[in-house]
Amino acid sequence: MAVDFSNIFSIAGKTALVTGGSRGIGEMIAAGFLAAGAKVYISSRKADVCDATAERLAKEYGGECISLPADLSTVAGAQALADGIAAREEKLDILVNNAGASWGAPIDEFPESGWDKVMDTNVKGVFFLTQKLLPLLRAAGTAEDPARVINIGSIDGLQSSIFNVFSYGASKAAVHHLTRFLAHHLAKDNITCNAIAPGPYPTWMLSTGVGYGGETEGVDWDAVGANNPRGRVGTPEDIAGLAIFLCSRAGAYIVGETIASDGGTFNTR
Repeated sequence: MAVDFSNIFSIAGKTALVTGGSRGIGEMIAAGFLAAGAKVYISSRKADVCDATAERLAKEYGGECISLPADLSTVAGAQALADGIAAREEKLDILVNNAGASWGAPIDEFPESGWDKVMDTNVKGVFFLTQKLLPLLRAAGTAEDPARVINIGSIDGLQSSIFNVFSYGASKAAVHHLTRFLAHHLAKDNITCNAIAPGPYPTWMLSTGVGYGGETEGVDWDAVGANNPRGRVGTPEDIAGLAIFLCSRAGAYIVGETIASDGGTFNTR
């Protein structure tokens, strides 16, 4: 019997949660999921911003985009978000752990508060939100079509950064290794776990690092991407396309991987 490849990259009809989905890479992935026919929940700390982004994405791409604000730096916040999803859905096909924080300071001045804030959001939040959502992920996953967890790491977790973001780099390396642990323990439950390690993308976080003050529009991203092997920064299609692949039938056999999406910054340096 011939194999049907016609829907191999489809995620139509799936339900996804994208944390940190109100801006940056999270917003890019949420937009791609909506355009591909998924129902998408987005979460971020600032309720007004999260609500506005959800409304705008639904208008631009169609489908359902629902805002569920939460602070994922605490276990209570993770539990509240999981409860919010469980009150609305019987299962969750896709979890994208993208919410993150960074902190920059010279090594001699780096504060404990900057260390704890980043680790709590970037590592503790990933683990405990995944834990709290396991019943819904288990309900969604099958042997043929597992539920998917995608953790957003960073190339700063693969190599040292030019920026003084010590806790950020350490947290993203931890996310990559946590992904392997989760993949090992959850594969038997028909849940796959993988990580994406983005390089330069036109986000608020990178904008602050390169001196653009958090602005993402009307700034010279060409200059930022000029030294990248691909000669540019990433685009929404780049990051959303990879996430969609991992969540589709085409990505169902990928387990425990950390995939760089960086235009060659890491592998060709």
